[in-house]
Formats: sequence, C-alpha cells, structure tokens
Amino acid sequence: MARIFRLVESRLKDEEEKLLAAILNQGELLIFPTETFYGLGGLAIFPAVHEKIFELKGRQAEKQLPFCASDLDMVLQFIDEPPSLFFSLARVFWPGPLTLVLRAREGVLPGPQKTLAVRVPSPAWLRQLIKRAGSLLISTSANLSGQPPLSSFDDVYRLFADRVEFFIDGGKTTGDLPSTIVDLTGSKAICLREGKIPLAELSPFLSEGKL
Repeated sequence: MARIFRLVESRLKDEEEKLLAAILNQGELLIFPTETFYGLGGLAIFPAVHEKIFELKGRQAEKQLPFCASDLDMVLQFIDEPPSLFFSLARVFWPGPLTLVLRAREGVLPGPQKTLAVRVPSPAWLRQLIKRAGSLLISTSANLSGQPPLSSFDDVYRLFADRVEFFIDGGKTTGDLPSTIVDLTGSKAICLREGKIPLAELSPFLSEGKL
C-alpha cells in the first residue's frame, strides 16, 4: 500500500523529513513535486535505484537521468573541474529550473557515467530533504517514457500507486514548462532545451562564447 506524505504550507514535518531521508537511504523510490512537474527519484548513489527507475518508466538505460542537489557544495562533490561559466550561471539561476550538464567526477556515481545533468531546485523543503538524505536525488519526470510530464498529484498517483511505495502530495504543480538545460561539457556552452528559464535570460552569459 502506497504511503502519502502531504506538504503543509510548502513544508514537511521534521519527523516526516527524517523518515523520508531514511527511506531514501534504504534505496527506495519517491515521487515528489518540483517547481515544474512531478518527479520520480531516489538517491543517485544506489545502482539498483537507477535500474528500478529505468524499468518503471520503460526508459532506455543509455539515456541519462537528471539529478537535483541541495546546494552548490553538494554539486561540487560530484563534478570535475567546472568551468567559470558554471559558477556564473549557478549564482544567478540557482535555486531554480536550470539544469546544467557537467563532467562527472570519476567513481562517485554508479556505472561509467562521464557527465551529469543537475540543478538545485526552487522548493526549500526539497532542498532540505536532499541535504538530510546526503546525496544527489535522481529527479526524472514521473511519467512513462515518451509520455508528457504530469503536474497533477492525482494523475501521478493513479499511474504509479501500485508500483511506487512513497509519495509526496504537493497538489498541482505549475506544469507549464520543464527546466532549461545547458551543456557545459564542451568548448562552448550549448542550450539543449529552452524551458522555464527563457533563452533570452541566458544569452548574456552564453554569448560570451567561452567557458
């Protein structure tokens, strides 16, 4: 039977946060609201979590999963030699719906993962939960591969109630646009997806043409 935790005034109770952090550290999956859509995830350090998510979504295993971090310091634990532009973008757009693709530090994530896509999310309660859990949180959209992302808790619950044990009900999310994705792994920054942060806001940073 699925267990539902509900946000009250955009917060979890301390005992709920503590319990959810422990649940995540046992390799369990969690469905949760973000500032864009509902996410499906678990702690990135567990290989079995990655496998369960690929199976649950019907997603090809070679496709990269995105992550959320509690803060900049957590991101720095998992990435290798970030370019100066990374710090400029993070300072302005984090917390927020900007996903940055960066070179992964060797050996810190399961498998031969050479890059990672990560952001620091807007909701303070989510950042605090990730901090308490102590590791990056996989944050892929809570849907089936190839289907549109979901903003309604009821829709997400109907889809996954018999396959995921733990849910956070935050009501309806904004559900307008996903996060914007910028790749910083090459010689020049590339916007892979224009989303909630318009490209026009990023252009002054990206037009510099150097990392």
